[in-house]
Amino acid sequence: MAALKGRDLLSLADLTADEVLELLLLAAQLKSGQISIRCNKVLGLLFYKASTRTRVSFSVAMYQLGGQVIDLNPNVTQVSRGEPVEDTARVLDRYLDILAIRTFEQQQLEIFANYANIPVINALTDLGHPCQILADLLTIKECFGELSGLTLTYLGDGNNVAHSLLLGCALVGINVRIATPSEYKPDPTVVENACSIAANKTEVTVTEDPITAAKGANILYTDVWASMGQESEALARIPVFQPYQINDQLLSVADKKAIVLHCLPAHRGEEITHEVMEGSQSKIWDQAENRMHAQKALLASLLGAD
Repeated sequence: MAALKGRDLLSLADLTADEVLELLLLAAQLKSGQISIRCNKVLGLLFYKASTRTRVSFSVAMYQLGGQVIDLNPNVTQVSRGEPVEDTARVLDRYLDILAIRTFEQQQLEIFANYANIPVINALTDLGHPCQILADLLTIKECFGELSGLTLTYLGDGNNVAHSLLLGCALVGINVRIATPSEYKPDPTVVENACSIAANKTEVTVTEDPITAAKGANILYTDVWASMGQESEALARIPVFQPYQINDQLLSVADKKAIVLHCLPAHRGEEITHEVMEGSQSKIWDQAENRMHAQKALLASLLGAD
């Protein structure tokens, strides 16, 4: 994918529909062993937030490509002592080939991208989680063969995952329904952007009604009700979000062949029941594995590897 070489991925809105589909094809080919790509490059991971899947999947993906990984823990680097983002970005640009950042504010990510010439990847911000959704789309394609015309229902907090699902689904032709309590709806600007991308080709819906949103859906998707940095609100949110729990009752109104996804970590008994998470319709573990394959394709494409 020469078109992506040297570019940043700060949001799924940075990609076209064709580029997303090409990334998914490359990820599937890498996963199956149909093709092999090698690149002797160095990936930096600058993570201000805790991580399991993102950290490990990026690391393993880069190692499997033949590259190396440097874990730039902010607590043991000068950023913890107040070094300006601009200075850190310009220095890392001269050491690394590519940089993945997991942080809070989208603006910080954008500053890094502005001051570094190497590709910068959004490994999660409060606004978006594009790498997660690439893995989600790969999982959905594995299950259904095609993406266009399917319906995905996301239930819970209108957070970064909801934002990226809106954009990703709109790009590939999946109808997307976001069901949240009234005070936890996704950012209206992101919704507007998704509607613009969909351009009447797919359905983009934001509602407070979880049952209506789940009816006939091919994919039910959820995330924790309180994201990182919102832990103090967790207990207060439980009664508000309870109607949005993915359980057997909600699953029964979806399509009979519906799959269940969760970006993890999960709070069983809150946003999803143990029975559904471990049930036959759950594709959560395939979804988690696909983080590695999707990100391997992304790294190879941004680096222009052969």
